[in-house]
Amino acid sequence: MILTIDIGNSQMYCGVFKDEDLLHTFRMTTSMQLTSDQMGLFLTGVLREKNIDREQIKGIAVCSVVPGIMHTVKNACLKYFKKSPFVLQPGVKTGLRIQYRNPSEVGADRIANAIAGMNLFPKQNIMIVDFGTATTLCLITDQKDYLGGVIFPGVKISMQALESKTAKLPLVEITIPNEIIGRSTEESIQSGLYYSHLFSVKQMIEKIKKDYVKDQKVVVIGTGGFSRLFAKEKLFDVVVPDMVLNGLRIALLNNC
Repeated sequence: MILTIDIGNSQMYCGVFKDEDLLHTFRMTTSMQLTSDQMGLFLTGVLREKNIDREQIKGIAVCSVVPGIMHTVKNACLKYFKKSPFVLQPGVKTGLRIQYRNPSEVGADRIANAIAGMNLFPKQNIMIVDFGTATTLCLITDQKDYLGGVIFPGVKISMQALESKTAKLPLVEITIPNEIIGRSTEESIQSGLYYSHLFSVKQMIEKIKKDYVKDQKVVVIGTGGFSRLFAKEKLFDVVVPDMVLNGLRIALLNNC
């Protein structure tokens, strides 16, 4: 079995694979105060609840956009699993040709998504829209060129910014509004969060297709925690919520 850990700004998203099958997923809050013992006990405790012995974990793959927590995670893996984790970082085999001016700037989670996307749709142009803490769009050609992408604030932090920077606007449940015109402050915020994100992503997809793909086909993939929120809007050809975990699994196997 393989344990995969995606360390995001808000949460750590973990998965357990048996061969190519994702058996379990689970999350914990990302915290700079987390100790290696807390991390190790959390991981082994969840595995125990899933009836998985830590000895069954033959490999661990990690990607992170929070560098300061990596020492803790590595120590937890060594102490509780007796394994040094594979870290998706510059210098490892990805199969991608990164077209960023500085390739090391590309987030490891975006690379993991791209690896998974190429595996799902080989020799095809793909666009990955990841709804996480930040919302990102990435374009990968059928020749495995990672051209770059777009990054802007995600749904949740957009809501938090409204609440923290205004005197009266509250935090609200992030949900699909019944109609675009809200009839209360809560409904109006929910509409603004949903439709501003929807229209932004829709226009970006169309603009990227027009400017970079021309008449070629491109497969648009939705992923990330909030991707299901927009699933009915026909933004995507397919929604694959766990791409980053699968990309980590593939990267680990390719670098063994």
